[in-house]
Amino acid sequence: MRASGSLLDRAAARPLFSCTLRPMFVATAGFAAIGLALWSAFLAFGLAVPAVPGGPVAWHAHEMVFGFGLAAVAGFVATAVPEFTGTPAFGPRVALGITAGWLAARTAFWASGLIGPWPAAVLGSGFAASLPVLVCRRLMADPEHRHTGFLWGLLAIATTAAGYHLDVLRGVDPLRWAHAGIGAMMALIVVAMSRVSMRIVNDALDARRAAADPDAPEYRARPPRRNLAIFAIALHTTVEFVVPDSPVAAWTALAAAAAVLNLLNDWHVGRALCTRLPSMLYAVYWLMALGYAAIGAALMTGAFGTSVGRHLLAAGAMGLSIYAVLSIAGRIHGGRPLDQRAWVPTGAALVIIAALARAGAGIPGLPSTALLHLAGVAWIGAFGLYLAKMLPVFVTARSDGGSGCEEWIAPVPAAPGSGPAAIDPAGSTRAG
Repeated sequence: MRASGSLLDRAAARPLFSCTLRPMFVATAGFAAIGLALWSAFLAFGLAVPAVPGGPVAWHAHEMVFGFGLAAVAGFVATAVPEFTGTPAFGPRVALGITAGWLAARTAFWASGLIGPWPAAVLGSGFAASLPVLVCRRLMADPEHRHTGFLWGLLAIATTAAGYHLDVLRGVDPLRWAHAGIGAMMALIVVAMSRVSMRIVNDALDARRAAADPDAPEYRARPPRRNLAIFAIALHTTVEFVVPDSPVAAWTALAAAAAVLNLLNDWHVGRALCTRLPSMLYAVYWLMALGYAAIGAALMTGAFGTSVGRHLLAAGAMGLSIYAVLSIAGRIHGGRPLDQRAWVPTGAALVIIAALARAGAGIPGLPSTALLHLAGVAWIGAFGLYLAKMLPVFVTARSDGGSGCEEWIAPVPAAPGSGPAAIDPAGSTRAG
């Protein structure tokens, strides 16, 4: 017991586990690259993927949502909720516990063809449920309940994860729950993006005012538009679950697309929108709207399958939003300034290319094989690039004198005449 405790203490003392965001963002990027490499090898060469109940497509869909997606969600909420609620940060033992829980769930699911579905059901559902349990008290303690949208989103994802495993145990095709999980992710992205964009877009507007445009407007993520989009997404997700492939599902998908496009009316703030990080976040909503519009068109016309829209949602809106959060929060809460080097927008462009290519592969008449290859290479390139640039940050101690998950502490400018100030070529405090 003493040796075990000592091993745990040594692991907790490492910089990688000083903040939950660090190991989970490494897991997100690494799993994105490895998981897609395996899936691409399966599609191109027939290389076997883990044998799970439901077959290869079930493995891919489950791991995209509840492996890749939930890893990013875990790292984000465990870091953001203490900041938003003004409560103490979660410590290294929470980081170790969440990381171990995620890894155990992945191992059990990948081995479920050999050891049976029960371990995956218990560990996978348990990990998803642990996230709302972790943050529930903090979110509900706020008398104004300003951030409870995170709790409802986490509960929705936990429900879809449990439903997936319940259908597996019942011997029923579980893909409907993976599709519902994508809907839950879209709603949670809208909730999270409203917080992230308020910071990033207004930083870009501040820079614009200081540089050339003192009359630049102030950005506001307005609750009515956000709530309408979340309602429309939840409505379509519910209708598609209950009556899939129906005209009602088609109309609700188109309504969700219109509601997401309506959100973009808050974003039209002038030239600041064209800067690197705001434009990246803006593209997330376009991919989300196109995804729902494509699902609606597929159900209306039958000209192509709903996988076109579903990949615009999962690989596009979810993939790009996760890449953006990894790039923004990973730097700020890793004790570094925002990175101004070219790899950040390059990776974002690769995610967009991957999503559009994968969606195009489902449209009749287009070169599906070539587009599938392009999608795989672009996706692996984006998250492989992120891992190469950010892994050294996550495994080393903060350079700003801060600790844990607190935001980067900008150096105090030197007094005039006291000597040159140090400049970090890789970063800036500005988002634009």
